[in-house]
Amino acid sequence: MKEIEQLSINTIRILASDMVENAKSGHPGMPLGAAPMAFTLFAKFLKHNPENPKWFDRDRFILSAGHGCALLYSLLHLCGYGLTIEDLKSFRKFKSKTPGHPEYGVTPGVEATTGPLGQGFAMGVGMAIAEKALSDCFNKENFKIIDHYTYAIVSDGDLMEGITSEAASLAGTLKLGKLIYLYDDNDITIEGNKTLAFTENVRERFDAYGWHTQYVVDGNDTDAIYNAIENAKKEKNKPSLIIIRTHIGYGSPKQDTASVHGEPLGEEALKKTKEFFKFPVDKFFYIPEEVYKYFNNLKAKWKKENEEWNKLFMSYKEQYPSEADLLEKYINGNINKELLNNLKFFEKDEVKKIATRFASGKTMNLIEKYFTEFMGGSADLAPSTKTYLEGFGSLGISKSCARNIHYGVREHAMGAITNGIALHGGIIPYCATFLAFSDYMRPAIRLSAIMQTHSIFVFTHDSIAVGEDGPTHQPVEQLSSLRMIPGLTVIRPADANETVAAWYLAITNKRPVCIILTRQEVPVLDYKKYKIFEGVLRGAYILETDDNPDIIIIATGSEVHLALSVYPILKEKGIKSRIISMPSYEIFNLQDNEYKNFILPDNIRKRLIIECGSPYFWYHLAKDGEVFGVNKFGASGNYKDVYENYGFTTENILNKIYEILKR
Repeated sequence: MKEIEQLSINTIRILASDMVENAKSGHPGMPLGAAPMAFTLFAKFLKHNPENPKWFDRDRFILSAGHGCALLYSLLHLCGYGLTIEDLKSFRKFKSKTPGHPEYGVTPGVEATTGPLGQGFAMGVGMAIAEKALSDCFNKENFKIIDHYTYAIVSDGDLMEGITSEAASLAGTLKLGKLIYLYDDNDITIEGNKTLAFTENVRERFDAYGWHTQYVVDGNDTDAIYNAIENAKKEKNKPSLIIIRTHIGYGSPKQDTASVHGEPLGEEALKKTKEFFKFPVDKFFYIPEEVYKYFNNLKAKWKKENEEWNKLFMSYKEQYPSEADLLEKYINGNINKELLNNLKFFEKDEVKKIATRFASGKTMNLIEKYFTEFMGGSADLAPSTKTYLEGFGSLGISKSCARNIHYGVREHAMGAITNGIALHGGIIPYCATFLAFSDYMRPAIRLSAIMQTHSIFVFTHDSIAVGEDGPTHQPVEQLSSLRMIPGLTVIRPADANETVAAWYLAITNKRPVCIILTRQEVPVLDYKKYKIFEGVLRGAYILETDDNPDIIIIATGSEVHLALSVYPILKEKGIKSRIISMPSYEIFNLQDNEYKNFILPDNIRKRLIIECGSPYFWYHLAKDGEVFGVNKFGASGNYKDVYENYGFTTENILNKIYEILKR
């Protein structure tokens, strides 16, 4: 190894240690041990341009072991991503560019928000899927316009999480040859030696998944790491795991101990660490000038690679103008205006009843005609969720430009992979399963909301109306729990036409959306009578109303029809009412006060809210009224019988209204 390379590695180590010490919290152990592999990857392999962090054909790098982010921030500073020394000194401080775990959109060069272990591993699989899908669609002979790798550094903790097993299994099945992970195998966890809880043979496990595996015996041997990455790049049909034996806290007095994982070295130990690496002990955030010069030379190389790709793309555009224009549209995320003009609503005279999952499937296949970057799949449930894109082939099977992903029964990984596809860019991804199983995906959904990715989560079988499958498959608390995630939009359409509008919103929103759909058939609302499209886009709207209503009845999803059933009866009895469909509370809450007060006048305090799920989310809107929902688990039986036994009948709703009006 050249002397300057070793100096650069040690600079990264000491910078990271200084950051943690200065912050009085953090994780110095991993940066000290993993700096050689990270340096080798960034300096020798990673195709990127710090002056153009969003270059589309860049390699993606994820620090799945996000707790070691001081390592990444040190590298981003040296590479020239705009992180200053002051930013490094602000590590873990409020509103700094160097938060305690990597955050997408906060720090230039950070490709994904990581920290919950395993999520980064799975998101990397999503990025590799996106690269494969786009290269299959756009590359031509002599024009490899989409040709990049996805790299990650993963930890013992990552590999213990179940999500990585699911993601690794799928990556092997799909033969994602441009996915290369470096495993920081340091044998230490927070509680002690990893053998306390993790004794499996990782290499044999990944061999069984269909990965190409290698072992580097010494994490300081950068030549061996270099050769391993080179070998991984030669393997075109298998993802690669390079197991690199490292020493956590290398060079410090706390080397190979659990205590170095997640706390500062301390003043004395830091001094001894600097002495070990021959760095001045009385200087903090010290970077030798020759290290800056070394990375400045690399920056020139990276910039040139970007410029060469730009030239290649211009030649591609000359020979394949339509493909180039389409790719640019994908990259820029332009919303095709044709979609709005070609939305197909359901005619009430032609379709009396249809499950919203069926309406969703029909709408999705319409969307695909105008958004060929639309792509996704389900957790082995496409026949039930109706999320298969007809005529667009299956990724990993079809030779051509495929749009369907067969995730298998892997909800944990599916959600995170969907986020990875969205983060990669160029594709609008969706995934689907039953609403009851959204709990498997919750960490990924939460991360999508934190990152504000354009991820679309489709959840069918949305209530106790699932029927015979019983309480294990009948969601109760899931709707409310999803609505409580900040930054997530939940849409529960009442019928086929609200479903069309929900999909339009999901496509154009460019933020994470959950679409909640019925298994059972529901009546089709007349879009010529009601302002359905405009209403969904505003989150809530009036279906029926009398002047100066005595009571407001709010409902979502299939229960909207139950609410509508009482309107003529109340009118006949001289009771004035207003029926509101509220497919999305989050969207409604974003409207101005004038619209909110128009829909829900403050002075009308007698209200009944109906939703076939946990009622607790809605109490703040009920005012002097009531929320009617489900406070227990479901039951197995014909859905009509279950509904009746749980009180979702016109008669019971009328009685509740009468009780509220008597107060």
